[in-house]
Amino acid sequence: MHMSEKTTALDTRIANHEIANEITKEGAFNRQNNRFTTTFGSQPGELPVEVGRYRLLWARICPWAHRAVIVRELLGLQDVISLGTTSPVRTKNGWEFSLDEGGVDPVLGIRYLPEIYAETDPEYTGRATVPTVVDVTTRKVVNNDYFRLTNYFETAFKPFHKEGALDLYPAELRAEIDEFNDILFHDVNNGVYKAGFAQSQAAYEQAYDALFARLDQLEDRLSRSRYLFGDRITDSDVRFYVTLVRFDAAYYSVFRTNRNRIIDFPNIWNYAKDLYQTPGFGDTTDFDAIKRGYQLGNHADNPYQILAKGPDLSVWNKAHDRAEKFK
Repeated sequence: MHMSEKTTALDTRIANHEIANEITKEGAFNRQNNRFTTTFGSQPGELPVEVGRYRLLWARICPWAHRAVIVRELLGLQDVISLGTTSPVRTKNGWEFSLDEGGVDPVLGIRYLPEIYAETDPEYTGRATVPTVVDVTTRKVVNNDYFRLTNYFETAFKPFHKEGALDLYPAELRAEIDEFNDILFHDVNNGVYKAGFAQSQAAYEQAYDALFARLDQLEDRLSRSRYLFGDRITDSDVRFYVTLVRFDAAYYSVFRTNRNRIIDFPNIWNYAKDLYQTPGFGDTTDFDAIKRGYQLGNHADNPYQILAKGPDLSVWNKAHDRAEKFK
């Protein structure tokens, strides 16, 4: 393990303290609001869309950041928006660029993500989160709105999409996709965190029940169509995938979301393998980073830093039935 990926009980306590202001009096986790939410576009007050102007900062552990990276890959924006990668284990000083030479981001020259937040807004007291988009011409954080970021890549950056890129956010489905994504966020994407970060039995069980009730519904939905919106991959599939791919390796044990594994849902499991084997999904998925980030990092009480040997990750490359079932 890289020395900077080591963590301590103190790191975990500090990380837990960081979310203290996101816990309600009932012990439920209530995620902080995003601070930098200016939209991308061509209208006054919007962030201008230009090649090479923005740098996307992410950690491979993080589902919110991972979905932005998947969309960047699917749409061919790799040469339009540069990418900076932190260690998967968040330190007591925040996300760290320890994977880069010299331990600093090669473009921004920062060691820890909170440094660029402090440059942008010295009064900001929230967590410095990934994904973060930095305007490299001004060295300012301009957007950390993980909920809408993929939609900006899909719409405002459309002039720079590669030839033949998927239409992940088709105009005729946007209202339905937005409605679906909101439900998916509350019950599933953030639902695992609401279970994992709960500080009361009642709050944990409420999140747990809502999560699995929704997964049961999605299992049925995926028995009737290859993807969430028929025979085409959309933004919603990206959002569902990033939770699914972390579920059995992390959420099931670390967040105690243990009624079922994803592999136990026949339709969801084959759907997840289908996406994993699609370029842009599996090739941006780093299971080692996911396991280290959740099991050795700030999400788990693991004082002896023991990394679970399983689950068997080779199953993600096994055949799925989706193309045959919905041909």
